[in-house]
Amino acid sequence: MCMDITLNKAKIEGSITVPSSKSQTIRALLIATFAHSVSIIHNPLISSDTMSCIKACRALGAIIEEHPDYLRIVAPTQFPASVSIDCGNSGTTLYLLCAMVASKEITATFYGDEQLNSRPIQPLLEALADLGVEVSYPNHNSKEWYPPFTLSGPIIGGGVNITCNTSQHLSALLLSGVMAQESIDISVELLNEKPYVEMTLDWLKQQKLIVKHNTSLTNFFIPGKQTYNPIDVSISGDFSSASFFFGAAAVAKGTIEVHGLNKEDKQGDKEILSILEKMGCTVIWHEDTVVVSLAENEELIAGTFDLNAIPDALPILAVVASFAKGTTTLMNVPQARIKETDRIACMKNNLEAIGVKVEDTIDSIIIHGQHTVKGGVVDSFKDHRIIMAMAIASLNTESPITIYGIDAVEVTFPTFFTLLERIKQEN
Repeated sequence: MCMDITLNKAKIEGSITVPSSKSQTIRALLIATFAHSVSIIHNPLISSDTMSCIKACRALGAIIEEHPDYLRIVAPTQFPASVSIDCGNSGTTLYLLCAMVASKEITATFYGDEQLNSRPIQPLLEALADLGVEVSYPNHNSKEWYPPFTLSGPIIGGGVNITCNTSQHLSALLLSGVMAQESIDISVELLNEKPYVEMTLDWLKQQKLIVKHNTSLTNFFIPGKQTYNPIDVSISGDFSSASFFFGAAAVAKGTIEVHGLNKEDKQGDKEILSILEKMGCTVIWHEDTVVVSLAENEELIAGTFDLNAIPDALPILAVVASFAKGTTTLMNVPQARIKETDRIACMKNNLEAIGVKVEDTIDSIIIHGQHTVKGGVVDSFKDHRIIMAMAIASLNTESPITIYGIDAVEVTFPTFFTLLERIKQEN
């Protein structure tokens, strides 16, 4: 059953703790599954995306015990010879896991829900084929380069060139390449979202695995036949989830304290704090807490911002820009068009529906900000980040905003609406 919600204008002020990082939780789960021993993941994110990853790891034979504050993972002693893996709506699970499974002598078919099956994966599948993996499709209705697809490993090794419109393709090759039969050379012709690759490299460094690369992340050398070690880690808060509450302080002109964040974490979306500062917000760090505020007598400032490294921030920054004085351009983010939805087109549609003037190009969205935004009816497009962004917009619109279909918020932030209500103040 699809749920809708209507939200009214509100003042905001308060303190919240955001969920743990989805990207870090999924990487931890996959490494634990391939570590051939027992691992513990403290403070994991439990959401529909991470549950899809848990389900996929269990399909490979991992025993995963769910406790209130941690997961205990017993890695498989032997992987199945053939397996079918449902990745649900989790693109991170699909991309990273298919390559890691391809490093083994396994024949595995990967698929997901309707939305995931519409997401292209050609560069990664071509790279895996160049490294010795057999790529096929399970039935005559399968669309080439899209799920469902079947991979038969192992990865042998060799050289490969790849264009990474999404960083997940390169992260997949790095996580799987260490387990290849022979060494691998990777040449990267294009790389979007570099911070996510740096996150992956940080995990490999913690594992003491050898991956040599240049500073621009365009060339990699990975010796093969390396093995993962069991982990005992705690997952820090998710900057992507926190970004919506940072944005709430800007839109509603209030003060928000967000707890559970690690300033040294490799998550790229912490860059949104620098952007909000440039737009006029005050940002103060206190250990694992960040405070974002905008005074009632202050105005948001428009600007031009390169979001190539942080495409997930586009929906909430587009909303913030709607209330800024002047024209804001969110640029160099072509990969935003191939996420769960075409986020540039969907945000343009929604912002226009509530009275904001918006333009777009192939890789940018241009918002002509205004002091007042009307409100109205918008679509979720079954995209969790669009749902949360439009919910934040409602904090300062002249009339309520109704969002059709909010179920997808479960993907990364099941408690979002509960926390949003907690920080609302009486007008």
